[in-house]
Amino acid sequence: MTGALITGVGVIAPTGLGTDAYWAATRAGHLGIRRIGRFDATGWPAPLGGEVDGFDAAAHLPGRLIAQTDRMTQFALAATDWAVAEAGLTPDELAGASISTAAAFGGFEYGQRQLQSLWRQGPKHVSTYMSFAWFYAVNAGQISIRNATRGPAGVFVGEQAGGLDAIGNALRQVRSGAAVVITGGMESSRSPYGHASHLGNRDISREPRPDRAYLPFSADACGYVPGEGGAILVVEPDAAPQRRQPVRYGRVSGYGAAFDARPGATGSGLRRAAQLALADARRTPQDIDAVFADAGGTRALDLAEATAIAELFGPHAVPVVAPKAGTGRLFSGGGPVDVVAALLAFRDGVLPPAGRVTAPDPVYEIDLVTTEPRQWSGRSALVLARGTGGFHSALVLTTSDE
Repeated sequence: MTGALITGVGVIAPTGLGTDAYWAATRAGHLGIRRIGRFDATGWPAPLGGEVDGFDAAAHLPGRLIAQTDRMTQFALAATDWAVAEAGLTPDELAGASISTAAAFGGFEYGQRQLQSLWRQGPKHVSTYMSFAWFYAVNAGQISIRNATRGPAGVFVGEQAGGLDAIGNALRQVRSGAAVVITGGMESSRSPYGHASHLGNRDISREPRPDRAYLPFSADACGYVPGEGGAILVVEPDAAPQRRQPVRYGRVSGYGAAFDARPGATGSGLRRAAQLALADARRTPQDIDAVFADAGGTRALDLAEATAIAELFGPHAVPVVAPKAGTGRLFSGGGPVDVVAALLAFRDGVLPPAGRVTAPDPVYEIDLVTTEPRQWSGRSALVLARGTGGFHSALVLTTSDE
C-alpha cells in the first residue's frame, strides 16, 4: 500500500510554541509541567499541568474569531496556518482539502465562561457561539471555514488514541484519492471545569513536585499529568508536492487500531494495533528503528505497554522514546505531537529524552531513552497511543525516501 507524505506541521505544546521551539526544548529535555497558572489551584488534589506559555490569540487570529472560539480552537487554527504555509499549498489545492481531526474534551474553558454567565446574569448573557464553541468537532469546522476548504471534514473521539486515528484516516483518504488532508489533534482543558474532569480518573498524578509527577516506565511512576496543545499536519500523495517542492518530513506508511473489549484487559489490544500498522505498511518488527510510546505513567499501564513492546520486538531490542514525559499527556494532541517528534528525529538523527525519567524499572525490559538525547540513524518508527476505555492505535512512519 502507498503512504501519505507529510509536507507541513504546526506544533503548540507546553515545551514550545511552534515546531522549532518545541523540538529544541524536547531535545534538551526541558520540562513543560508546572504548577497550574491559568486558575488558582490552591488546595486542589492534582495541582500540576502542562500549560502552553506565550500564546497570544490576537497575534494569530482576528478579534471576531477570538470571540467565538475556545483556546483549543485558537491553538488549532494557529497551528493549521503554520502547517499550511509550510506545505506551500496553492489556493486551489487548499480549497479541495479534506479535514480529519481529533478531540477528547471540547471547549471546556469557553463552556465554563458561558455557564458562569448563565447563572450569574441570566440566559440573555450566554453567547450564541456557545452552540458550537464547546463541541469536540468544532476544530474541524473552524479549520474548514477559515481555509475555505470544500472536502469532507470529520472528527475522531478516542481520547489519546484519537489523534493517531485522525492521521490514520488521513492516510486512508490519500489512498482513496484525496489530494490534501489537514489532520491532527489539539486540546486545552486547563480551566477549573476542565481540570476537575480529570480528578475522577485514578491515574492522574497527585504529586506536587513537577520533576516527580509524571515518570512513565520509572519505578517511581505515580500517574499522568494532563496537558494542553497538539499538532496539525498536512498530508498529501507522493506525486502532488513535486510541483512546488515543499518540505518532505516523512511518510505515514501504515495504520492500525484495535479495542480491548473488557475492562482491565492487558496490552494485547495495543500489540494488535501495532501488528496491524506493521502489516498495513508491509513492514516487520525488525524493520522498525524506534518506538514512540504512549507512556501511561502508572504501573499497570506501563507494564501493559512494555509487555506489548517486548513481545513484539523482543526484550530491549528497539529504542523506546517517551517525549510526552516533558509535556504531560495531551490526549488527542499527544499522538500527533509524537508523530512530529519522530519526523524531526529522522531529520536530525537524534532521539529525545523522556523528561525527568532517569532509568526505566528493569521489570519492563525496554530500552528507554532517558535523560540524554541519543544519536540515531533510524528510517522508520512506530508511534503508539491508547485511550481510556480500551482504544488502541498505532502508526508506522518512514523517511520520505523509503
